Amino acid sequence: MSRRRHRSLQLAAATALMVTAATACNAAAKSDASDSASGGSGRTFTLVTPDAVGQNEFLKLAVSGVKDAAKRHDGSQKVYESTDTASQQQNVQAAVDAKPDVVVLVGFEFADLVAQQAQKNPKQQFLIIDACTAKTFKNVSCAVFREHEGVYLAGAEAGLLSESGKVGAVDVLDTPQFRRYSDPFAAGAKKVAAKTETSTRFVGGQSPFDDSARAKEQANTLLSKGYDQIMAAAAAGNYGVFEAAKAKGAYAYGVDVNQCVSAPGTVVDNVIKRTDVAVEKGIESVLAGRTGTVSYGLKEGGISLTGLEDGVDASKCVIADHKDVLAKVEALRDQIVSGELKVDDPAAN
Repeated sequence: MSRRRHRSLQLAAATALMVTAATACNAAAKSDASDSASGGSGRTFTLVTPDAVGQNEFLKLAVSGVKDAAKRHDGSQKVYESTDTASQQQNVQAAVDAKPDVVVLVGFEFADLVAQQAQKNPKQQFLIIDACTAKTFKNVSCAVFREHEGVYLAGAEAGLLSESGKVGAVDVLDTPQFRRYSDPFAAGAKKVAAKTETSTRFVGGQSPFDDSARAKEQANTLLSKGYDQIMAAAAAGNYGVFEAAKAKGAYAYGVDVNQCVSAPGTVVDNVIKRTDVAVEKGIESVLAGRTGTVSYGLKEGGISLTGLEDGVDASKCVIADHKDVLAKVEALRDQIVSGELKVDDPAAN
């Protein structure tokens, strides 16, 4: 989930590469621009990230999405990488001042800033990924994700692979929004193994999104009771869950990006949030005059599992060695996509 901080409805799995913020007005904005192609449409797109991209796969996918959009329209793109709250504000202002066709922003951090800018610049189109403004604006589009669909599939994998018949989750907080990462995990496990015992532990505390020690403690509580498959939905604390699982010879599941590389042999699979898909499709909708909020799930390709993506054999995920399990999970995915199977959304109840 990203990055050191929480987002509503999202747990980020990749740790952001931190850089020192520069002091000049827009010096903190690291820009990556390509020139407009000769004879092209002249479409311009600007992406603003809440953190430095670095090795953050979640943000790297967003960069790929805006680059693909620029290529499709023979246009140009620019990326402003923020490092803190001040640079986020500077970068949003710089993006608006440049007057591109679409300003794309990733994360809840930009919701208030976009609301302010949208009101002052009604002709500027904005696209927010993984968040939305509290108030609706005609020039603001939002791309949100149905994470619970992917979590359900990960739960099915856990139910099929569990030897103890006990499947658990370590979640950040006991709220409907964050239960999107634990309740569907239990439901998916019980779908394929009805007698599966399930339980969720919550990190809580003063810093629930960045507390590996507390996350590890919660994981160990489950492990001590025989749980052998654990959904890690503890933001930056996921690595504590992985450590606990590895020490006990148990297995865990990551979120947002491929976390198998950080704990090979321990992480079974990951619920992937395809920000590149949301960015590229979102831009197309804005250019076509279709604004508003769009939800991306399995059907739209915005949510997936590492195990269902190309390159799973090189992913270092445990699921790569269980093709039989993947075949059953693919069948469940197809049922969800077709509408035959509906996954309950805890945040909608």
